[in-house]
Amino acid sequence: QVQLVESGGGLVQPGGSLRLSCTASGSISSIDVAGWYRQAPGKERELVALLNSRGLRNIADSVKGRFTISRDNAKNTVDLQMNSLKPEDTAVYYCRRWVGDTQYNYWGQGTQVTVSS
Repeated sequence: QVQLVESGGGLVQPGGSLRLSCTASGSISSIDVAGWYRQAPGKERELVALLNSRGLRNIADSVKGRFTISRDNAKNTVDLQMNSLKPEDTAVYYCRRWVGDTQYNYWGQGTQVTVSS
């Protein structure tokens, strides 16, 4: 089992920045993929960014150039740096760690990000 705890959400004005952090504990795989998803009210959950154990990244077009994902395998953390935030970035952000199509598939509880003036 793996437990994921997110932190860093909150209220920010348009154009501002936030840094989300996800800390994992438990039986963490050395080959897992770490990612951030978000779900806005009335919308489906969508992938924001992912980073695998070899450093390969995939960033959603809607946040490319504004958001950066990073991970520290020694500390078992994965962070999402969000800059130039827009109201449409408002959502609950979830951390996820997984290995392919296996039972190793874990989600955090989510953290609210609200971008509003």
